[in-house]
Amino acid sequence: MTPEDKTALEGANNNEDKKNNALPESQGRRKVIKALATAPVLGALAYGVYSKRKFDNTKKDVKDVFNLSGEKTTIAPLKPNGEQIRLGIIGCGIRGKQLLKAIGFATPEYLQERIDAAKKNKKDTRYDDFLHQEDLNVVLAGVCDIFDTFAEEGIAAGANINKEGVGGTYGQAPKRYRNYKEMLAADDIDAIIVASPDHWHSTMAMDAAKAGKHVYLEKPLSWTVPETYMVRDVIKQTGIVFQLGHQGRQVDSYIKAKEILDKNLLGQVTLVEVCTNRNDPNGAWVYDIHPTANPQTIDWKQFEGDETRVKEYMDYMTKYNLEKYVGPDERSKFSLERFFRWRCWWDYSTGLSGDLLTHEYDAINQLMGVGIPHSATSSGGVYFFKDGRTVPDVLQTTFEFPDKNMTMLYSATLASDRNRGKVIMGHDASMEVGDTLTVKVDPRSTRYKEKIEKGIIKPNVPFYTYVPGKDNVDAVTSATELYFAQRGLLYSYLGGKRYDTTFLHMREWLECIRDRNKKPSCDIDAAFEEAITAHMGTRAYLEGRTMYWDKDKEEIVRGEFS
Repeated sequence: MTPEDKTALEGANNNEDKKNNALPESQGRRKVIKALATAPVLGALAYGVYSKRKFDNTKKDVKDVFNLSGEKTTIAPLKPNGEQIRLGIIGCGIRGKQLLKAIGFATPEYLQERIDAAKKNKKDTRYDDFLHQEDLNVVLAGVCDIFDTFAEEGIAAGANINKEGVGGTYGQAPKRYRNYKEMLAADDIDAIIVASPDHWHSTMAMDAAKAGKHVYLEKPLSWTVPETYMVRDVIKQTGIVFQLGHQGRQVDSYIKAKEILDKNLLGQVTLVEVCTNRNDPNGAWVYDIHPTANPQTIDWKQFEGDETRVKEYMDYMTKYNLEKYVGPDERSKFSLERFFRWRCWWDYSTGLSGDLLTHEYDAINQLMGVGIPHSATSSGGVYFFKDGRTVPDVLQTTFEFPDKNMTMLYSATLASDRNRGKVIMGHDASMEVGDTLTVKVDPRSTRYKEKIEKGIIKPNVPFYTYVPGKDNVDAVTSATELYFAQRGLLYSYLGGKRYDTTFLHMREWLECIRDRNKKPSCDIDAAFEEAITAHMGTRAYLEGRTMYWDKDKEEIVRGEFS
């Protein structure tokens, strides 16, 4: 902008300030645009400067009631000369391969797709981002999967140390283990990533901890309530570094949201609404069945578990008269549908509560420290996907936190894609949190009453918006990825740079292994709160009654039938 342009702009702003104090905003804007039109070569640039100036003035006008730090979240450099950590992974299915990719291991086939996509579209930087991802100084020493094809893919990813496409130069392949306990006995593995189906989570985490291996466990923590106490005890007794896979702990918009809540800028929060909305078979866990899968390439017996393990689960369900939800005869029969779509049956799954509610709950617990709710009441059913599943595709759960004077509502449907955000409702303002953050002031606010009356703050319209530093919409390949992208759970922006949130979460775990003075953000205590909360919601649905938490005895108490 030339000095003449700047002078013209300042004059226009001064005139606008003098003349438009009593004018409606639309008229004021027209006046200033008319004034700017007389200045040479200003155009949109000048009005942009004007708009920014007006916004900055508004910030000054409200800083006594709404003031946030301007600091950007950054990432600390890795500890120099940190020891190399030797990893093993149990489960190389959909999530297992995503975890491997997050720490730098991807199959040549996957990367070839990214390379080809970048050639077609210069704005597609996924391969370049992966290529220049920070080196975490880890090696994949072992791979365990009971499906041969998944195991082979995990091995190929582990050997692809140069991050190349098809036909590249690969390194030493990690060892294939056909039973996870054999991997845990290996001396050349320091830490274990567990990405198995839900019904194996706690068992594998406990066995790994007892073997002295650090554990990164995909959520949820546990399949049944009794396991929840057992795994917490084992993790604490062994002292290994444990991280539960809630990568939302690394989302920058959540960090800004926590600052807003900590400063009480929303006023007293009495209601929180979180949700799951999907409308696609993939989003309802109807995953593709791999063409190479058959009884010869899948160890079904290991998937099912031994007789003792199956009996323990049946006894647990029988205790609460829930036999109708499990199928012991079906479990013993080889089924490709059950192997790839196990989330649809209680025999292996934790349902909507364990799979998707846990993300929403953990975010609220991270932001507000709500802990385990006093009670949970649920309703729902299998209303759309009539495919033989026992897990509901519609679920509503109400969690009460009387010590916080607050209710949290979880609402889910797998047959509607209507976008609903995570909304935290306070007396003075409401905040919607996802891949962006928006605050709207309540018209009946006490804190902002004077500013509202003076017209400085307009209620029920976006008052404060925080948008992380992304320029382009990221390519997603499934309804599931789209769901997590909209919630800000795929990427975070720290110091202006984009990061895979799973990378950040696993990086944190690895750094805590190297530096035992550091504590993982989703440790066993946070994991225990997540698991008990999810189980309360599940039990409330299955039994048709309200569940209560006795915090003194640390046990779930069954209420009367609803």
